[in-house]
Amino acid sequence: MNSDKKTFSIKGMHCASCVAAIEGSLKKVDGVLEATVNLATEKAMVTFDPERVTDERLRSAVSNAGYQALINEEAKTESDEEKEKQKELRDLRIKVIVSLVLGGLILWGSFPGIIKTAPVFLKNFWVQLFLATPVQFWAGFAFYRATISALKHRTANMDTLVAIGTTVAFGYSAFVTVLPQLVIKIGIEPMPYFDTGTIIIGLILLGRYFEARAKAGTSEAIKKLIGLQAKTARVVRDGKEADIPISEVIIGDSIRVRPGEKIPVDGIITDGESSIDESMLTGESMPVDKITGNIVVGATMNKTGTFTFNATKIGSETMLAQIIKLVQEAQGSKAPIQRLADSVSSYFVPVVIMLAFLTFAVWYNFGPSPTLLFALLNTVAVLIIACPCAMGLATPTAIMVGTGKGAEHGILIKDAESLETAHKIKTIIFDKTGTLTKGQPEVTDIIPIGSISRDELLKLAGSIEKGSEHSLAEAIVRAAEAKQFMVSKVEKFQAIPGHGVEGVIDGARVVFGNKRLMDKESIDIGSANKEIGEMENNGKTVMMLGIGNKLVGLIAVADIIKESAKEGLAALQKLGIEVVMITGDNQRTATAIGKTLGITRILAEVLPDQKEAEVRKIQAEGKVVAMVGDGINDAPALAAADVGIAMGSGTDVAIEAADITLINKDLRSIATAIILSKKTMRTIRLNLFWAFGYNVILIPVAMGILYPFFHLLLNPIFASVAMATSSVSVVSNSLLLKRKKFF
Repeated sequence: MNSDKKTFSIKGMHCASCVAAIEGSLKKVDGVLEATVNLATEKAMVTFDPERVTDERLRSAVSNAGYQALINEEAKTESDEEKEKQKELRDLRIKVIVSLVLGGLILWGSFPGIIKTAPVFLKNFWVQLFLATPVQFWAGFAFYRATISALKHRTANMDTLVAIGTTVAFGYSAFVTVLPQLVIKIGIEPMPYFDTGTIIIGLILLGRYFEARAKAGTSEAIKKLIGLQAKTARVVRDGKEADIPISEVIIGDSIRVRPGEKIPVDGIITDGESSIDESMLTGESMPVDKITGNIVVGATMNKTGTFTFNATKIGSETMLAQIIKLVQEAQGSKAPIQRLADSVSSYFVPVVIMLAFLTFAVWYNFGPSPTLLFALLNTVAVLIIACPCAMGLATPTAIMVGTGKGAEHGILIKDAESLETAHKIKTIIFDKTGTLTKGQPEVTDIIPIGSISRDELLKLAGSIEKGSEHSLAEAIVRAAEAKQFMVSKVEKFQAIPGHGVEGVIDGARVVFGNKRLMDKESIDIGSANKEIGEMENNGKTVMMLGIGNKLVGLIAVADIIKESAKEGLAALQKLGIEVVMITGDNQRTATAIGKTLGITRILAEVLPDQKEAEVRKIQAEGKVVAMVGDGINDAPALAAADVGIAMGSGTDVAIEAADITLINKDLRSIATAIILSKKTMRTIRLNLFWAFGYNVILIPVAMGILYPFFHLLLNPIFASVAMATSSVSVVSNSLLLKRKKFF
């Protein structure tokens, strides 16, 4: 069955109960395979069968839950969304100021102790009713709107709790003000509590304001990535240069980039050379030298030279677009640990409402006089204190910061589950070629024998190998070309399979190859046996050059170990993680490389289609296993591992097979990713501890459990302060991840 994935914004969410209601409604749609709603990003990510699910059905499902989905034609650009959020923040700030100012005036005219200093008119109940009404029905309108919508669809959320609690306080106070004589007849002093409702609304809105500002900080990684994009490109068409918007660039366009300019899209250099700052991709500050034929990536910065390149990837296909998409999807995904919070939240609001009724009944029937007043105030306190916001924000805010932090340093984490699993890794299997090594043989040793010089030896070897197609020959030719040697003309060239090559240079017969070729040509290599043995024991391939029947030199070639390999593996071993190398090389070569890197467990002579089985064998030992490979040839093994880690290659990020992609290709980043996972999980656990602990401790206090022992009750106003503080503290704790050092 074909499946598609769609991400869209949702308006009206305020708590974990909202998330549960929307997810439940979306999952009921026939053809929806998976639905994840993120409170922190205010987005839904749905996987569905495109043949059975339409945008209208998704929109309708969200609407049925009492919220609004912005899909496709209703969706806004990042810039428009930012402007709308700023407008919402301004409106919220105005409501907060008005609510707290009016609430403060009412509090001044009614609260014991400070009432003595208040002007006479503020003590008037009708004045207090006049001041409280706009707060209750204008500033608090959002609570009523969300509650009515939720009740229509037979659900309840945090807004329901706030609306019921403040309406009870306002309704009782209005009744006392309008019909004081009736209240006196039932034995209650006619004292309104307008300050309770207004201050609660003001403080809850203040909490939402700070929460919204803090949540904006968790998405800074995405904003930074989007801000990296170039706005225009200097395109060369029909011999003329013109600056055009980046959206008008087409594949195949020739684009000129001057020093200090951003590269607009991905492509291949056709003329010129330069040094390019690729720190936005790799996190490395050192510029990378580029010449004709090299790949360049959009949004990187040209430092020195001027060059022209052909556009190969534009729009959503560019490297930066892929990174942004991956980070957005990761930030919108859910970690397994969040299932506990979601499960609790789905039952939370109905349970709280039941507890509120229980509180009212107990205080009204068994409480001290005036029983009605105590029952009302404690019921309001229970409704206000029991906010599931903190539970809904505990996990997604930390995930957003963690995945964003990784992206800033060239570590792309596919989803929240991968981030959570990474901290459990006990064994990491490394593919050798292209992962621990550069994947391209290089000349490591040039040893002349007799009177020949090093340069002359390399020149002769480069000349004779020029006509060979062997990968080792390419390494020798590259080394000769790097020295800018003019290769000599070779006559009677012949490749001898399994042995080497031979030919005539300047009238002399030259042979170049392995021991078998030397034996065949009766060339004595006895004097060089020691050097040959040492190099072969170090995992190098040794080739010998003979002129006539005399050995004149040795050249060793090896797949060079990456600069970051030793430090990267040492960092992992320091974390207590077992490191394993897997390779198709023979045992001798593999052991030599493993010894150099400090790896003791080596799986040698393993064919590509056998790597997956080796991963499963180690998993059968009860270990959480990560596989590190190039993301293409190692796809089955990457998929089989608990966490697949791909080394990013050029602009082809292997995000499908791997859970984590290292676009910086720095092996030290693997340890960084694991440390990031550990610190993110520690933050999530702390967030959930405080979120659950807050409710477990304070709901009984709000119900009045301390009153029989200490005559202490939780004022509803203080309940609203605690509720707002809990949400802001959870988001703030997640933001502390941004300050953590991982390098």
